Amino acid sequence: MSVYACPKLLQNLSPELKKRMQGKSCFNFKEVDEQLFKELATLTKAAAAKFSDDKFIEDLRKTQNRR
Repeated sequence: MSVYACPKLLQNLSPELKKRMQGKSCFNFKEVDEQLFKELATLTKAAAAKFSDDKFIEDLRKTQNRR
């Protein structure tokens, strides 16, 4: 998930969804929670939009090349 490259995407997560996080981009669920799934879908769409942005990709590559 692109939250590795853009952690700002996680700033608006609800406390409930943050509790489901394991690691930087893994979310664990033991049962269906429609509200949290909707929030996760919104996060996924925002992440996909970031990776469709040519400027974001260009900046990301520049950062990686400095390493």
